[in-house]
Amino acid sequence: MREDTPSASSIAPPEEEAETSSELLLFPGLPNDVGIQCLARTPRWTHPAASVVSKSWRSVLQCPTFFATRSALSSAQHTLYLSIRTGADFNWFALLNPQNPKSVLQLPRAPSNSLVGAAHAVLGSKIYVVGGSHADVASSNVWIFDCRFNCWEIGPRMRVGREFAAAGVVDGKLYVMGGCVVDTWAKGANWAEVFDPEVRKWAPVSSPVEIRNKWMHASAVIDGRVYALADRGGIVYDPEEKSWEAVETQLDLGWRGRATVIDNVLYCYDYLGKIRGFDVEDNAWKQVMGLGKDLPKFLSGATMANRDGRLVVVWEGAKSARKVSEIWCAEISVWKDGGNGELRGSVDWSDVVLSVPSGSSIVHCLTVKV
Repeated sequence: MREDTPSASSIAPPEEEAETSSELLLFPGLPNDVGIQCLARTPRWTHPAASVVSKSWRSVLQCPTFFATRSALSSAQHTLYLSIRTGADFNWFALLNPQNPKSVLQLPRAPSNSLVGAAHAVLGSKIYVVGGSHADVASSNVWIFDCRFNCWEIGPRMRVGREFAAAGVVDGKLYVMGGCVVDTWAKGANWAEVFDPEVRKWAPVSSPVEIRNKWMHASAVIDGRVYALADRGGIVYDPEEKSWEAVETQLDLGWRGRATVIDNVLYCYDYLGKIRGFDVEDNAWKQVMGLGKDLPKFLSGATMANRDGRLVVVWEGAKSARKVSEIWCAEISVWKDGGNGELRGSVDWSDVVLSVPSGSSIVHCLTVKV
């Protein structure tokens, strides 16, 4: 019987075979499990360059195991994500390296044109863009951006369409409320909903009838409760107690625009051009002192995020002669003075991070740990 002769295409020359074997190793002479741990310790901003070193590196950097290893080694880092609207387009960017504000990565656009008035929330390593509208029709769509792999997916639809809703994450679940006209029983019963990512399903959250006419302008989570700023008085939902109540009068009167929470202090930018924080412990608004010389007098379109306990402020700068606008970003260390209870801050850095077409506006900024 004639022996089967391997074809030429299935046999590699010794030199090529050696190159192929070394190509499969992340680091020559090291087992791949050790190599993955080495790569997992590298800063997030180095990953785009690392992905072009070799096919094996690129494959690992796109693997869920790699990100699980980063998390286990406490190497995951908070990255700032920006949503910028230009005309009808919603563009997304990631600020990868805080020490180099120019290291901005443009991300894929969401495959949807119904993002006007959408709510945003971070759940794990994913950004949820909830609802919104197109041609004045509220959407029940949920778009999810996976920050590990820089890709979008469509999530389970909400039970009702919403625009200008409030959203907040508590104990690994996403709560949304408001943003819909209660003209049917179904919309009333589902005025508030909760999404459980473990089962990938939405469920209704019982809410009192008297709050269902509210449209939301901003939201935040403070001490495990979802706070929502509405057009006529804010509301608070406590998922643990399953209870609703009105926002404290002092907080409601001073909350303006998009805010963030650091150490149970809610920070926002007020109409007088000041960064202020609402100290929950003292039930009082306080101006953040020490910032006057390091920031412009007015921060147009300012929005905020919490990055590793530091306050990130993003705003729209001046328009240039080239018909472009500058997007500025500052990172601020904030703390409460133990002596007199003042809120104080120090600008760590401030710089232009983006140039965008004139007329563009900041939609939102969020930080995600990846």
